[in-house]
Order: sequence, then C-alpha cells, then structure tokens
Amino acid sequence: MARKPLSNVDAAWLRMDDPTNLMMITGFFEFSGPVDFERLRATIDIRLVQRWERFHQWVRESRLPLRGPYWEDDPHFDLDNHIFRIGLPSPGDEATLKEMISKLSSRPLDKSKPLWEFHLIENLQGGGSFLVARLHHAIADGIALMSVLMTLCDVDADAPWPEPEPEEAHQRRGRQVRSLFPPAAAFFAAGRAVADEGKLMLLKPGHAMKRAEQAAAFMARLGRLTLLPPDTRTIFKGDLGRKKVVAWTQDMPLEDVKRVKSTFRVTVNDVVVAAVAGGLRRYLIHRGERVSKSLSIRAMVPVNLRPLDQAAKLGNHFGLVVLALPVGMANPLERMMEVKRRMDDLKGSPEAVVGFTLLELMGMSPAQIEKIALRFFAMKSTLVLTNVPGPRQKLYFAGSPIERIMFWVPQAGRLGMGVSIFSYAGAVNVGVMTDYGLAPDPEQIARFIEEEFSDMLALTNEIRKESTKPVAP
Repeated sequence: MARKPLSNVDAAWLRMDDPTNLMMITGFFEFSGPVDFERLRATIDIRLVQRWERFHQWVRESRLPLRGPYWEDDPHFDLDNHIFRIGLPSPGDEATLKEMISKLSSRPLDKSKPLWEFHLIENLQGGGSFLVARLHHAIADGIALMSVLMTLCDVDADAPWPEPEPEEAHQRRGRQVRSLFPPAAAFFAAGRAVADEGKLMLLKPGHAMKRAEQAAAFMARLGRLTLLPPDTRTIFKGDLGRKKVVAWTQDMPLEDVKRVKSTFRVTVNDVVVAAVAGGLRRYLIHRGERVSKSLSIRAMVPVNLRPLDQAAKLGNHFGLVVLALPVGMANPLERMMEVKRRMDDLKGSPEAVVGFTLLELMGMSPAQIEKIALRFFAMKSTLVLTNVPGPRQKLYFAGSPIERIMFWVPQAGRLGMGVSIFSYAGAVNVGVMTDYGLAPDPEQIARFIEEEFSDMLALTNEIRKESTKPVAP
C-alpha cells in the first residue's frame, strides 16, 4: 500500500510521547469467567486487523526535510507480536491485578511495530479474566477507538464464531452496536455546540467574516487560554517519573446518577464531575494539603468535534477546553451547581475549536517547538478529565459477556493525573491514573469519589423526601 502521511493532529500526538508520559490509551474489558483465547485471537484478527488498516501499519519517519511521519504496511506483521496471554501471579486479587495493569500502562509500545497490543489476564480469584488493550493516541482519539473496539463485540450471547464478512455486513453490525450508545451524551454535546459554527470559522474564513461576533469570541478564547496563569501548585503537580498507577471506582448505578440529575436539573456529566472534584478535595485534605474555599484546579477536557455518524473514523478530531474544578467548595450540592455553571460556559464557547487549532499548529511545527508549546499549555492545568459514553446494554466479546469496561486517558506534557468517566450497561465508573511519585495511591482517590457520590445521593434522597411531606393543615 502507498504511504499515507499522518494528519497534523495525529503527528502531534505521536511526538508528544515522553518516557514519563506515554501517549497511550489503556483500557480493559472485564469478564466474570474464562475467555476462549483462540476465538479472541480470531475476533481481533478478522474484525480489527483485517478491517482497519491502521492495525497492520507501522509509523515511519521520512528522511526528506520538512516531511512528517507516515503510515505504511508492516511487511513483517505478526499477530503474535500484538496479542498476549498472561497468568496473574498469586494471590490473583484486585491489588495484584491493578499492579499488573499499572505496569502495562507504564511500558511504552514498540514503535518498530503497529502501535497496539491486547493482553488477556487470567488466573484471577473467582475465575474471572481481563482483556487489557494498549493503543497509541496517534491511531485515533478515545471516541473513535471506542467505536472501533465496539465493532469487535456482539449484542447476542449466541453469536457465531467470527468470520470474514462483506463491508455491508460489517457496517450493519457496527450500526447495531453504536445504536446502543446514548443518543445525546454529554461528551458529544459540547462538541456539537461548537462544531456547526466554530468549525466553519476555522475551515471557511469567509463564514467567519460574516459572523464577526463569533470570530471575536474565537480570538478572545485564544487570548484567554494563552494568558491563563500556571495552575495552582498542589501535590498533584511536580516532577514526573516513569511509573504510573491505576485504579477505578466500583459501579455507580446510572439510575442513581440520573436521580441526582433530575432533582437538580443538571446533566449526568455535571453530577459525576462534581463527585470527581469532591474526591480530589478529600484526597488533598487526606494528604495534609490546605484547601481554601476558593481553590480550583484546572482540567484539560477533550471535546469531540466529529459528527456522530463518523464516530468510527480513525484519527484525532477533538479539541481541548480548560475546566476549573471547584475543589475548595465543601458543600457537594453547591459544588455541583458551580460545576454546571462552568460547564455551561464552556459549551457555549468556541474554546474546543481553539484547542483543535492549537493541536493542528503543533503538528505542523518542528518537534522542539511543539515540546515548548506543549509544556507552556500543560502548566496551565493539573489533570486530563474525559467522559466517553458507552453502550447502554451488555455486550459479548468472543462469546463471553463483558461485565465492565474501563479506560485511562494519557496525560500530555507534565500533567501527572488522568481521570476517565465511562458508562456501560446501567453503571458509571471512574478511572484514575496518577504518577506514582505524586499520588502513589489512586485507589484512595477512587474511594473518595465513591464517597462523594454517596453523599450527593443521600442529600438528594433527603431533599426529595422533604419535598413530598404533606403540609400540615
């Protein structure tokens, strides 16, 4: 196949790789029992490698000046270099599992091969297993990768062994799986709000001239982002090491999240982000940090800019916005309403398009200039916070039911923490990845997020109970 240059944004993510911050999306499928390894291999081969060219291509650097990297078929491609089987060491408990996934999250991908791997982890207590995926961000963003990975799955427990299928059948099965995703997920909403007009400003200068107010808003947001001072110094900021550690929350029933949402007329995203902010507040106090009422720490939030019908198109097509998390607010309901106010402000702005433009420019710049720009903007935040909506009903992989899906987002520049929100089959989970030298116990952060949500739900139930009390005559 002919060489195909990486897009500017994909090239930017490729060059962001650093030994202390790998540009790799790590995630897992959890199963309650064993998985047929041969069927798993066949599924990945037929539905991923044979279907999507990126998964049998490697990235090569051009020897010509002013030419960027390009995709090219790997002439030595071997599935055995990408799918592995691991026995979890004794005692096979959750702590051992998290240690194993943390090690995988800290290990770079082999750039002499296509940039992805799957690891089936077995021998867990209780007989379960985990399939861990490691995929480079240069292949695609989280929305696209999740859509592609979902095409590996089936909606029926008795689905047949995977076989090569015509394009029409593949597209039909992909649509069937994607139909299970929330139709108006919060992650998409902000992107849709700016995509229709903001992208036209970016791609069609004439359109921008006709809409002077929007153009002015675009430049104002660019100036705001550039002039933002460095984020507040907390224990979450500092020199990074190569060791990353991961954790995830227990299931938070989506029904309970929606109960809070409907009571206070906010979004599901507002509820969970407020719980995350509260969890970070508790962790700072737990570590002995002074938390003033006015304290906020900033998160870089990816916002999807692609149409929903192109969710499975590989590549990176998202912008970044800066969200200040009100971690200083002790009252969980006040904090949630403040999160809603700040999120609403971002949804109505072109900041996501500004972020996409900056990524485009970084991808066009020499590597050294990109590194300087990356560090300049990364110092303005503390973490990456992302929300990817998943299927609303249970799926099956290689004939086995998927009990839980989780992923962790990479942190560019000198950011030492990533928080990922994912909903699947009636439950919401939050994943936390931290730099070991800054926050060695992300499971404590996950536990605090759970406690914050429990408090929010308890307050919600109390308020609803009070509102239904009969009025005395």
